[in-house]
Amino acid sequence: MAPKKSAGSTGKRSYRMGSRAEAAAETGRRILRATLECYSERFFDQVSLEDIAERASVTVQTILRRYSCKDDLIAAAADEARQSIKGQRDEVPVGDVAGAIKALVRTYEEHGDRVSRLLAQEERVAAFRLITDAGRAYHRQWVERVFAPFLATPRGSRRQRLSAQLIAICDLYAWKVLRRDLGLSRENTELAMIEAAMAIVAAPNDRSD
Repeated sequence: MAPKKSAGSTGKRSYRMGSRAEAAAETGRRILRATLECYSERFFDQVSLEDIAERASVTVQTILRRYSCKDDLIAAAADEARQSIKGQRDEVPVGDVAGAIKALVRTYEEHGDRVSRLLAQEERVAAFRLITDAGRAYHRQWVERVFAPFLATPRGSRRQRLSAQLIAICDLYAWKVLRRDLGLSRENTELAMIEAAMAIVAAPNDRSD
């Protein structure tokens, strides 16, 4: 008859398994964080798996055991960043124009420069185009949700124009022009975008064409 396992040995084994799982999860987070950092600093063809491995303090083999190729790694890192962005933006109550812009600027301050670099390469890097297309689709859905009260009454091309204007004003490029190209402070960038959005939603709605 096999000896009975004590509760203590079972607890120790569970603890070791839990520690290994947490260590593996932390390794994964380091790899994805290193990937985002490398692509924030350099272009696609200037970043190698060796660069990412060095930044994450792992081997290339460790990366390849988790992700079969560079494109899969990029997609996973982008998804990680996207979930962080969505977590911040999706908290905005419907109809809260100022809150929406402040949430946008907060995410653009954190991720905007990296996303701008992806956008600059999307025509020649298929993995980046998938990421940016998904970002555009999410941005449009987010605008339609947050500004729904202002889009409920207009009809036809008027509604289409209003939606397009709000999408453009809330877009990363609007932040980039104001913040990076024109050098406004974060506070003045927020104010400029809020004023532009408010001017549009407050415009008389007397046309339905």
